[in-house]
Amino acid sequence: MKLTKKVAFITLGCKVNIAETEGMKLLFQKSGYIIVDENEHADVYVINTCTVTGMGDKKSRQMIRRAHSLNPDAIIAVVGCFAQVSPEEASKIEGVNLVLGNNMKHRIVELVESTKQDDKNQYVNERKTLLEYEDLPIETYEGHTRAFLKIQDGCDQFCSYCIIPYARGPVRSRDINDVIKEAKNFALHGFKEVVLTGIHLTSYNDKKNNMGLADIIKRIHDVEGIERIRLGSLEPMFLTPEFIEGIKDLPKLCPHFHISLQSGCAETLKRMNRKYSPEDYRQIVKLLREKIPDVTFTTDVMVGFPGETDEEFSQSYDFCREIGFLWIHVFKYSPRKGTAAAKFPNQVEPSLKEKRSKQLIELAKKMRNEVFEQFLGRQTDVILEKEIEGSNGDMEGLTANYIPVSVKIENINPGEIISVDLDSIEGERIRGTASFVAV
Repeated sequence: MKLTKKVAFITLGCKVNIAETEGMKLLFQKSGYIIVDENEHADVYVINTCTVTGMGDKKSRQMIRRAHSLNPDAIIAVVGCFAQVSPEEASKIEGVNLVLGNNMKHRIVELVESTKQDDKNQYVNERKTLLEYEDLPIETYEGHTRAFLKIQDGCDQFCSYCIIPYARGPVRSRDINDVIKEAKNFALHGFKEVVLTGIHLTSYNDKKNNMGLADIIKRIHDVEGIERIRLGSLEPMFLTPEFIEGIKDLPKLCPHFHISLQSGCAETLKRMNRKYSPEDYRQIVKLLREKIPDVTFTTDVMVGFPGETDEEFSQSYDFCREIGFLWIHVFKYSPRKGTAAAKFPNQVEPSLKEKRSKQLIELAKKMRNEVFEQFLGRQTDVILEKEIEGSNGDMEGLTANYIPVSVKIENINPGEIISVDLDSIEGERIRGTASFVAV
């Protein structure tokens, strides 16, 4: 009798990686494998890696070594962006048997099963060959209340600090009919919120069907059972007045936009090869606030980019304060081999990066509370996500505009939508009182 094999997944990085891991899980399940927790003994470990920062590389290496320590006899497959950019380095790590590039995940089961214990196989193609969208259909997300719906891959922007265009290849878009089919499937599995994800989401362009991002949002809006559509990270220069006009009246579209900033200083943005100015960004935010009630904004900001002076950081800090973000993901610049910025002069000292990071995080906390205060005393719908650990029954959920809420409620499952009165600020959340089940 053939023994059932076990496979475990460790996923690092972005929402796209989360979606792709779910697609690979389904491939293994259809081949008779049992999915086990990443901390369990398994026959196969799949490490879906990240390389967006030096920390991403470090964590990828750590997770590979951890998997090997759990079962030294397991087949270890390294996939994702670290595998694509640094296949030789990945292959040399003890225990690694298989390295797959970013257009080879659909073949992972076949390649794992043809790999022997002592193999060091690599299947990584050059960027210029990554021309077709790799479809990894998903049926459901275990343990999630929101479904990440990948619609796009690749990036052609080549910001001077960023390795991702090399890791992910050129822009490719998913056929809109496949997207709608997956959205309907998520609804059938009880998901009320889908999050549209991609490497450069605003580049979505299904040329065959002549559909852009606004079109796909409208099509998903018609899917019965989907109550919320949330957009992943967006690039400011693609948020045109025409795009905003086209989406502003869609009630299912979450009034929350994560618009990547990177810096609030014009000179820094130029060196980054970002194709907008702080004034461009300001006008986009202004227009969204005019058109969409109760809209909130989150963003990414880099500190310590080569040549960032105290004055440039001060301009970036002040710009963030002016916008009034709900939250900022602050990260410190780290040189990525093969990018233009890695060779720039005037690299910033690590201690100064750390200082600026702490300053910006403190500002982010202050702005978050200011945004929270604007919503106190209101009633709004919340999708319940999970029970808060050590809270004696409190549950955490998210409003449509991405405000985390804690509420005491019984006999309601994660994924349900309830109406909540927003009462007070409680750390990183707003404390609310449940009114009734909304949907």
